[in-house]
Amino acid sequence: MQKRPLIILGADHAGFKIKEFIKKELLKKNYPLQDVGTFSLKRVDYPDFAEKVAIEVRKNKNRKGVLTCGTGIGASIAANKIAGIRAALVSNSRDARLSIEHNNANVLVLGGRPFNKENTRRIIKVWLKSAFQGGRHQRRLKKIIKLEKKYIGAGE
Repeated sequence: MQKRPLIILGADHAGFKIKEFIKKELLKKNYPLQDVGTFSLKRVDYPDFAEKVAIEVRKNKNRKGVLTCGTGIGASIAANKIAGIRAALVSNSRDARLSIEHNNANVLVLGGRPFNKENTRRIIKVWLKSAFQGGRHQRRLKKIIKLEKKYIGAGE
């Protein structure tokens, strides 16, 4: 049986409540966790926490990240600027499953305003139990990695 991944949690102030909910859910299921913040509702900037999550996820293949901000949009854009990160913004369990099966996402991004506890619970469960399918998806993933290498540091 494969060892459970270390889950790296991060959020800005707008994602703080959903992050705390997710943390409780994962602790109930005995997942190893590392919370990189934020630790309150005090206003902070989501790119800082997207970077922290992404850097920790990159350290080891047996790590996954869960990142939250108000809509999830900004956090997913920021996390995807880090080489090796495939952050997927999802809003339902189908997209959570496909983000792993087709894209081998290593960071799940969720919007925190508002959030539905039951939907969030389903998304987390499905995302963590899904597996990358490889095959034609591996070919596509290699193309994504090639793009990343080609354009790294080529921003505005």
